[in-house]
Amino acid sequence: MENRDSREEKAMRYLQDLCEGKVGGAEFEFLCLRGIQDILFPQEGLIRCNYTVPDHASDENGNWHVGAMATLMDVVGGTAIRSITGNRAVSVDFAVSYLSTAKIHDEVEIEAKVVGHKGKLPLVEVEVRRKSNRDLIATSRQWASSVSFEYSDGNPVAVSKL
Repeated sequence: MENRDSREEKAMRYLQDLCEGKVGGAEFEFLCLRGIQDILFPQEGLIRCNYTVPDHASDENGNWHVGAMATLMDVVGGTAIRSITGNRAVSVDFAVSYLSTAKIHDEVEIEAKVVGHKGKLPLVEVEVRRKSNRDLIATSRQWASSVSFEYSDGNPVAVSKL
């Protein structure tokens, strides 16, 4: 079994690779994550990072597009789970509450924390706050399954951990 440091390093490396567009098949995630910075893992199952809302992640009114925000929350929450399990997290239930908006170039703080589990399904909560005044912009709760991959004839085959 992997030790804590290698799981966190693996999770950090995966998130950084997503942010840099190095993960094949994750072009939408790459677009939504551009602008993420200062990624911290202060403890197992907890991620904090800052994000500057980029122009391309806005709606027609100049607000941070809710789909882009949900994608960022899903990925960062899944990475918090990955820091514990060492495997990718696939959402099986994902609920977001939008409480406010953020504009292009606004700076926000994201915190994802694994808060529990039911059987083999971890639960992560994510908060997005405006950096200037700590106003809550959105929250999410995400139940996920931990998935690892094996390879058959050079192709990845998901192996569920349920």
